[in-house]
Amino acid sequence: MTPGRLIYLMGPSGSGKDSVLQAASAPLAARNCRIVRRVITRSAEARGEEAHSVSVEEFSRLEASGAFAMSWRANGLHYGIPREIDAWLAAGHDVLVNGSRKYLGEARRRYPQLIAVLLKVSPDVLRQRLIKRGRESLVEIEERLARNAHFADGLPGPLVELDNSVSLDITVDHLLQLIDPPGAQAS
Repeated sequence: MTPGRLIYLMGPSGSGKDSVLQAASAPLAARNCRIVRRVITRSAEARGEEAHSVSVEEFSRLEASGAFAMSWRANGLHYGIPREIDAWLAAGHDVLVNGSRKYLGEARRRYPQLIAVLLKVSPDVLRQRLIKRGRESLVEIEERLARNAHFADGLPGPLVELDNSVSLDITVDHLLQLIDPPGAQAS
């Protein structure tokens, strides 16, 4: 059996990773691709991706017991990718994870064949999305845009860029084209 591929999705905050993952979940499942539900140390009531929320203590216990294939810390939170991805990959399933740019080098070491996907969005589109979201002041939005301009600096390649400045349907179609082997037709 051919092992599955690890698709490692990254992108700056506000790029639309959660929206893309949600919109792509059914067509990815039809293509034998599993989307991983991350374990995160934040409140279950927090908005954003559909993750399994745990306390820092529970996360540490899980990590020490070997429950994670990958784990990292970023933005004051702990993130874990459940070990079950290794069984899924071995069984021939493609696996899509919402990864961290800072962990990409280590992820490549563990999974040398991983496909690194960088979700990008133009600054003008991102600015409008962040204004509409209403969580940050205009000054904070401009600071975020300045940080995002350097998001990909120093990332170990190769990277596949996926532009989410267009409609969500187009972005999902492009993601599915990446998942589909050349010449394959989805049913």
